[in-house]
Amino acid sequence: MIVRRLQDTPADALAVQRVARAAFRDLFDVPAAEPDDERRTVQRLARTRHLVRSDPAGCWVAEQDGEAVGVAQAMRREGVWLLALYAVLPSAQGKGVGRLLLDRAGEYGRGCLRGMVCASPSPAAARRYRRAGLTLHPTMELKGRVDRSGLLDRGDIPVHPGNATHFHLLDSVDRRLRGAAHGVDHEYMLAHFDELLIADSLAGSGYCYRDGGAVKLLAATSKRIAVRLLLEALARVPDGAEARVEFLTTEQEWAVDVGLELGLTLSNRGYLALRGMRPPAPYIPSGALL
Repeated sequence: MIVRRLQDTPADALAVQRVARAAFRDLFDVPAAEPDDERRTVQRLARTRHLVRSDPAGCWVAEQDGEAVGVAQAMRREGVWLLALYAVLPSAQGKGVGRLLLDRAGEYGRGCLRGMVCASPSPAAARRYRRAGLTLHPTMELKGRVDRSGLLDRGDIPVHPGNATHFHLLDSVDRRLRGAAHGVDHEYMLAHFDELLIADSLAGSGYCYRDGGAVKLLAATSKRIAVRLLLEALARVPDGAEARVEFLTTEQEWAVDVGLELGLTLSNRGYLALRGMRPPAPYIPSGALL
């Protein structure tokens, strides 16, 4: 077996997606015959290559007989180490592949005092993150059809579509909440998600990315702004689509309350694994870009 850096090529991006899909299919009971949505596949391939370009030293693949059996993609943003993807094929688990990959990805974070990982419910992954010194914060997920009768009163804080001219505002909010800007990741999210929503008033500032029914990332300087953004994002979920809000720690009870009021179902999801920091709040992380 060899462990090498990922390359910015279509072949490596496809290999990453094959490993991740196989690894997470078993975890979440996704039927093997279910095809990946074409748009989501394009997003994932683009995200893989985005991270290889922005953080080449943090992106690794393990290969056995020329085939990828495990992947890890880590990034550094202003002194915060973030693990965007960590997956090992079921057939290769328990053989040291995951440890080697996490060691390589972890080396990329050397010198970073803070770290973040949105972790799956996998007991093996949780054990490995804990042994790596991260604190595990259990998370929840909201999903279901939005009861639109609860959206009649969304508050008086104006929310409007955002664009690249707002990146300085987004980075400022990021730094205040998690100690680091998303930087170039905003370019990827703006290009590949349905919309960016902005709130900027005397009451505070915040933003939210929405894609289909999923709230992909939300950050605000106050709970009042966060609630307003979440209500607006859920109001824009297409009719008939299932809404989804993931990786909610207990610090995000404001989001849990909004979801339950709108008829969404609450369940356990996994972990937000952190080093050197508390869960940012009010903040809903992106599973892949945190």
